[in-house]
Amino acid sequence: MTSRERVLTALAHKVPDRVPVDLGGCSATGIQATALHRLRKTLGLESHPVKVWEPMMMLGIVEEDVRRAIGCDVIGINSPTTLLGYRTENWKPWRLPDETEVLMGGGFTCRKGADGYIYAYPKGNTSIPPSARMPADGFYFDSIIRQEDLSQHRFDARVDYADHLTVFNEEDCRYYEQVSKKLYEETDCALFGNFWQGGVGDIFLIPGPWLEKPKGIRDLQEWYIAFLDHPEYIKEFFQMQTEICLKNLELYRQAVGDRIVTIAVSGTDFGGQRGPIISVDCYREFFKPHHKRINDWVHEHTGWKVFFHTCGSSEAFFEDFIEVGVDIINPVQFAAAEMNLGALKKKYGNRLVFWGGGVDPQKTLPFGSPQQVREETKNNVKIMADGGGYVCATVHNIQGNTPAENIIAFFRAVNA
Repeated sequence: MTSRERVLTALAHKVPDRVPVDLGGCSATGIQATALHRLRKTLGLESHPVKVWEPMMMLGIVEEDVRRAIGCDVIGINSPTTLLGYRTENWKPWRLPDETEVLMGGGFTCRKGADGYIYAYPKGNTSIPPSARMPADGFYFDSIIRQEDLSQHRFDARVDYADHLTVFNEEDCRYYEQVSKKLYEETDCALFGNFWQGGVGDIFLIPGPWLEKPKGIRDLQEWYIAFLDHPEYIKEFFQMQTEICLKNLELYRQAVGDRIVTIAVSGTDFGGQRGPIISVDCYREFFKPHHKRINDWVHEHTGWKVFFHTCGSSEAFFEDFIEVGVDIINPVQFAAAEMNLGALKKKYGNRLVFWGGGVDPQKTLPFGSPQQVREETKNNVKIMADGGGYVCATVHNIQGNTPAENIIAFFRAVNA
């Protein structure tokens, strides 16, 4: 099979010639730039700086030579604009704190503070306060909360979040059309649409690191409290997000057509390490109507499969996800409570495709031995690949301190 055929077979809950593999196809199956640099070196590939397509998580672009070396079947169509608000073009050199040389988009601007932190600015605008910071020995940027004093605030969601999500412009549409055509014609990989705009209430995005002057609730703790204190405000924000999402879905469909096989609709996390972080009732009241409306549009107008990412212990929501038309669940965080792979496969394997769940990137992959990585991977793949409906990837992104030998051990174990 070609890579595209292999993934499509798995998504149809059939058994392909081998288990399809993903590295870097989406922003939840990626690899941090330092780890990618070391992987390239260990694989004996051409040495050159890694291009960072997403600066907050410092995700590197996985190029064709790496995909061939590890047997990757998926390639992502990434956003032309980063979470810091600049476009991924006009690449320029930069060094990570560990001295790894990378290439950043030309709009990336940062300064080192007296406290040793590296501060990055929204849209590269240094005339305003920074929106993200990286520790002196860090691998990633964390959002800086820039919430204004809300003690006298007039809570109007359509004013506060007016620039949180915008309708694609002509340049965006042309980018998606050109990139999707190029990747579809020049590779046999399954194309993954990194759309993500159906993730209403995604806590990762609430601080708005790309915004020069964020308004409304941006503090993470206050955001969750707002579901009780300002429920209509939250609902109006979600309604506005959904309206814009549907407009962008139509533009996206016109741009990429049937060249993609799956679209990432939501990245909102509903689970923590020990259990759900909101109640199922809260999900049903605030999120579910919007998810159904968006997913229904996808299924009515395209042949794409709907991909939902939610970390942690999220099994409590799976029946609701199925009801709203979710086709694929990621990352299948089996180390979290109530996320036993065997139980999940038995209960949902004929109704959901599982994408991820190959090896634990919190413990085994960065801190175990290659042999431990191989054993965990083989065990997980044996469970999840039974009967099809599985695309193998690590549980979330590969961290910056992960040994290249362990990464290679993982990918070679998938179909060993």
